[in-house]
Amino acid sequence: MPAQPEAPPEDELLWEVGGDGVAKLTLNRPHAGNAITGPQREELIARLAGASADPRVRAVVLTGAGSRHFCTGADLAASSASAEPPPPDLPDRPAGSVARAIAGGAQRLVSAVLDCEKPVIAAVNGTAAGIGCHLAYACDLVLAADNAKFIEVFVRRGLVVDGGGAYLLARLVGPQKAKELVFFGDDLPAAEAERIGLVNRVVPADELAKTASEWASRLAAGPTVALGLGKRLINRALDGDRAASLSEEAMAAEINMTSEDGQEGLRAFLERRPPRFRGW
Repeated sequence: MPAQPEAPPEDELLWEVGGDGVAKLTLNRPHAGNAITGPQREELIARLAGASADPRVRAVVLTGAGSRHFCTGADLAASSASAEPPPPDLPDRPAGSVARAIAGGAQRLVSAVLDCEKPVIAAVNGTAAGIGCHLAYACDLVLAADNAKFIEVFVRRGLVVDGGGAYLLARLVGPQKAKELVFFGDDLPAAEAERIGLVNRVVPADELAKTASEWASRLAAGPTVALGLGKRLINRALDGDRAASLSEEAMAAEINMTSEDGQEGLRAFLERRPPRFRGW
């Protein structure tokens, strides 16, 4: 049986929850381009799942340490070094092992971002490559420093795009542009990423953290239940038909109106005062 991944060193993945309900999640391996190890990936997934259930967390900012790299993908060197050899009576790569590794690794990480019930902002502070691109694209809002760039690096290594890249890109920029990005693997500057809809806003590098904090604080002060349900509706609308989408919308409205924030919004409107949202 494969060994369970160890927890990453505490300083390789930073997690901090502020008094305003904004959680900051920082990939802290700048010496390795903030590439993600297996233990880091598992901790990221756990943190995002925990954020969904924690009423103290109302928005999440995901970024990388340093000024050069957001995330340069999976740390293949670390993965290879920690991999256990197969038993001597089995081939080096049993059938289905690659598919299982992708499904249990990069795809779970991207899904954890998409499924997080709190808004997640990517603050892309430098190069995002491979799964690093998809980690950003899976976030609800993407801010990028003006010196950031995105690289679908898979083709440069002779690899098919993975980690949900085809799924995300086709929905965000359409199939033709998605193929261009995946087929050529060229550097995509932040300004061009904004122009084609992969980035919400590009800001000067020295203003990125401040802007991300401001956006996250606005979200954290909002009606968390309604935001989470809205996120779910938009994500699922890309996959279902109209009838299913409208049915889910009606159910979401029903759920939202049983929440305290939903009731508070109506009371505040009727009483002509600013609402005081509490996150449930």
